[in-house]
Amino acid sequence: MTEQKRALITGGTRGIGRAIAEELVGLGYAVVLTYVKDEKRARGTVEQLTASGASATAVRADVTRVNEVKRLFEEALREGAIDLLVNNVGDFLFKPFLDTTPEEWDAILRNNLTSAVLCCREILPHMRSRGEGQIVSIASMNAEVLRARPNTLPYAVAKAGIVLLTKSLAKTEGAYGIRVNAVSPGFVETGEHPPTKSIKGTIPLARLARATEIARAVAFLASDQASYTTGAILNVHGGAFL
Repeated sequence: MTEQKRALITGGTRGIGRAIAEELVGLGYAVVLTYVKDEKRARGTVEQLTASGASATAVRADVTRVNEVKRLFEEALREGAIDLLVNNVGDFLFKPFLDTTPEEWDAILRNNLTSAVLCCREILPHMRSRGEGQIVSIASMNAEVLRARPNTLPYAVAKAGIVLLTKSLAKTEGAYGIRVNAVSPGFVETGEHPPTKSIKGTIPLARLARATEIARAVAFLASDQASYTTGAILNVHGGAFL
């Protein structure tokens, strides 16, 4: 009998993270989800996932803090190996550069980039020892070839960092049987950050992405169908950046 695969998804109780969790449990994964504040939402997500017989747990952990990340992985690894890490957590800020405070700059970079760095540092020794593993991080639309974004500068810098982190780790970890990739979503309908009405007019497919479509891209990169794919940045934006 094949051992059940396990995935750890940061920010996995809402939005894109929740869709990723739903996709992965549908493929037979057990999932560990992180959250920071909303315990009620986390509990509801776990109840929904386990209602169909899936294995799911939620752990309160601020993945921008070293000690909490260490505790998170110690707790998760006590329950078994982790086959897949999904670095999904990340806040957004739309604000002109000169109006952005140093505290806001630091918060956006820590939330989007430092969190992924800390989680990768914890999971890589485990994956190296097993000789296998997958890491998929969530970047942002065409983060590898970003144009100037005056009102979203810290977010853009952080997501460009995710791209470089992905490529760098893909290069160093391949020898250990570890694949490292990223998904770069475009505008996604999650209900949390409603887009302006003009956005759809800039997208060739003339609609926003569904969170499930981002989740499927993550699942593909983590699957055996992508067994020779590492260092890839998969854009899922409906043609919005061509």
